[in-house]
Amino acid sequence: MSPPVFLVDRARLESEAGPVVLDGSEGRHAATVMRLGRGEPVVLTDGAGLRADGVVAAAGRDRLDVEVRTRVQVPAPKPRLVVVQALPKGDRGELAVETLTEVGVDLVVPWAAARCVTRWQGERAARSLGKWRTAAREAAKQSRRIWFPEVADLASTSDVVTRLAAAGSAAVLHEEATEPLSGLSLATDPEAGGKDADVVLVVGPEGGVTPEELTAFAEAGAAAYRLGDTVLRTSTAGVAAVSVLQSVLGRW
Repeated sequence: MSPPVFLVDRARLESEAGPVVLDGSEGRHAATVMRLGRGEPVVLTDGAGLRADGVVAAAGRDRLDVEVRTRVQVPAPKPRLVVVQALPKGDRGELAVETLTEVGVDLVVPWAAARCVTRWQGERAARSLGKWRTAAREAAKQSRRIWFPEVADLASTSDVVTRLAAAGSAAVLHEEATEPLSGLSLATDPEAGGKDADVVLVVGPEGGVTPEELTAFAEAGAAAYRLGDTVLRTSTAGVAAVSVLQSVLGRW
């Protein structure tokens, strides 16, 4: 079994003086919940590519002292996989973020689509966004990621159009599309054309993407693609689609 991953502040992780102290909620989970003891291997990361492999030098109440043996800066994934996720109902948004993180998404963009039943407003918006970010962080640790995914602020349709126009490759999932997602052409050198290296995928709400949204996205360079003959929930469609893209990219 691979060693567990814990999130640590970068400044603390870069320090060369003595063991790295793992305390707070991370230390509590490691020492009290997981009951890690002296000599057990662990991986520490800042969530932005810095990886430190080490072993537990001492275990105390709600903390570990970790003897770091190697440090390495892992390159950022390129191209980035970005999912624009329409807001699902209930807690399915957190489920979507959790599973998207596990399959390797680099950025999740919450989208207030026209047909979303759920609306993020006022305090609810801040609370819901916080839950999505927590879900991403915890899933990143569970799946042993060194680069943790970002969860952006809530996006409007115009924000999504802007993102799609700047992307190296872009697609919208739609049940009436004729082209399979596996046929998406990925830009080999998007920066040469003045675009970024993102592969952006739009996942609509339970009620579907409106014709007006489809038109706006198409004009921004994102054609419609389908996954298959069945219709997936918005909270699972992105996961299935990213799995396809990981294969197209040769990562899986």
